[in-house]
Amino acid sequence: MSRPGYVAATIGDLAVTGFRGRLHHTTMTDDEQPTTQGPEVPRDPMALHFFPGGASAPFPTGPPPTDPPSTDPSPTAPASLADGAPVPPLPPQTGPAEQDVAPADLVADAGPVVPKATGGHRNSRKRRTLRAVVWAVAGVVVLGALIASRINLDYYAIQPGSAQPVQPYITVPPSKSHPVTHSVLLTDVREARVSALTYLWFKFQSDTELYSVPAVTGGTSADELDAQGALQMSQAEESAKTAALRHAGYAVPATPAGAVVTGTFAGTPAYGVLNVGDVVTALDGTPTLTALALTTALATHHPGETVTFTVRKDGKGAPGPVPLTLKRTKVEVGGQSVYLDVGIEPQDQVDYAFPFPISISVTDIGGPSAGLAMTLGVIDALTSGSLTGGHTIAATGTMDAAGNVGDVGGVAQKTVAVENAGASLFLVPPEEYKVAMSKARPGLKVVAVSTLDQALRVIGANGGKLSPTTLDSAPSHYAG
Repeated sequence: MSRPGYVAATIGDLAVTGFRGRLHHTTMTDDEQPTTQGPEVPRDPMALHFFPGGASAPFPTGPPPTDPPSTDPSPTAPASLADGAPVPPLPPQTGPAEQDVAPADLVADAGPVVPKATGGHRNSRKRRTLRAVVWAVAGVVVLGALIASRINLDYYAIQPGSAQPVQPYITVPPSKSHPVTHSVLLTDVREARVSALTYLWFKFQSDTELYSVPAVTGGTSADELDAQGALQMSQAEESAKTAALRHAGYAVPATPAGAVVTGTFAGTPAYGVLNVGDVVTALDGTPTLTALALTTALATHHPGETVTFTVRKDGKGAPGPVPLTLKRTKVEVGGQSVYLDVGIEPQDQVDYAFPFPISISVTDIGGPSAGLAMTLGVIDALTSGSLTGGHTIAATGTMDAAGNVGDVGGVAQKTVAVENAGASLFLVPPEEYKVAMSKARPGLKVVAVSTLDQALRVIGANGGKLSPTTLDSAPSHYAG
C-alpha cells in the first residue's frame, strides 16, 4: 500500500532511487558491472530479491512488457541467488497490514510534523487573558479618577504656601537705596478647590484646613474675588510706602479722592455695571470724596429713581457718567438678610503724594497680609545697616498708613511655610499669636506686634542692626 502523499515508483525508478547503484561494497556503474578486477563478490540477498536476474543481469533497456507487473507482494516462484540457493523469505510484518515502511529519504517528503498543543500554549492564553483584565481594570480606575476630579465639593483647602524675600519686589531710586543682603520674608497660603478625588488627601494632611465655600467667598464670584485680592494688594502697597516713608521722617500728604468699590452684590442695580476698583467721585454732580459722603448722598434717594454716578473706571483716567435706577433688593451680608438700593461696598479712596518714586510690585499674591513685610522691606532699602542682622526673619499682618498692624488669616499655614524656609523669628498680629504658636517648632520664635515701631524694636532685640536715616531722628514721624 502507498502512504498518503507518496507516489509509488516503478521498479527501475526504485532501483535508482532506493539504492543509487550501491548494493554492496563494490561500486556499481549504470550496467551493474564491477569497475574493479578481482574475484566475484556474492550478491547481496536483498538486491537479488529485487533483481532476481543475477549478477550479470542488466537493467531492462527494451520496451516495457505488455502485461503489467503483478501487484501481489508475494512472488509466484522463489528466486535464486547466483549460486542457486533459494532466496530467504522477507521477514513478516509486525504492524498493521496497511502500514508500509518507506525509505528514509521518502519519509522526509511527507511534510513537517505538527506538534500537539502543549501546556506552554495554554499558559500563553492565560497570560493574554490576564493582561486584558489588568488593562480593563486600569481603564476603569483612570476613568473614575477623571470623573471624580471634575466633581467639586463645597470646600476650599487652605495649605502652607511659600516664604520668600520681599526685597526683589521693591525698587527705590539709586540715590536713596542701600544694599540689602538678608531680606525680610513675606509669606502666603495656597487655596485649592476640593474635589471628590482630592477630599481624603486634603482631609488627612495635618497642616491643611478645609473651609466651606461660603466661608471663603462670602457668595462672591471667582472673578470678583480675584479683583478684590488685586485691589487689596494695591492698597497695601500704597500704605506700606506711606508708613515706611513717614517712619523715615518724610512728609507724605494724603488727599481724599472718592469712594472705591470693593464689592458688588448679585441681583442689585450695580451688579455688572460698577466693578471692583472703580472710584465714584460724585453723585448727580455733587462731589463724594469719601465713602461716607457717597452713602449720605444716596440716602436722599428712593427706589425707582435714576441717579448718575461719576466714575473713574478701575481708578484710572478721567471720570465719566454711569446712570443707575435704584431698586430695593434683598441680599445676604454676613449671614443676615439686608435690603440695598444700589448694591456696592464702598471704601475711602486716598491719593498719596510721595517725595520720590517707590515701586512695590508683588505678583501672583492677592490680599493685604503682606503689608507689614513690605513696610519693613522699604525701610531696609532706605536705611544703612542690616535690618535683620543676617537672621532669617518673616512677618505677616496688614499695615495702614499710620503704621498699625492688622489681623490676617491663614497664620497656621504661614507658620509652617516660614519654618520650612528656615526662619528664626516670625512677627504676627496679636490676634494670631496663639494660632502661630500651635504650629511653631523649636527654633522658631513667634512675637506678636501691633505697630510698626514695635516690630522694629523686636527685630533690634533679636539681632537686627538698623542705622537711622538722617531724617529719622525720632522713633517714628508721621506727616499728612
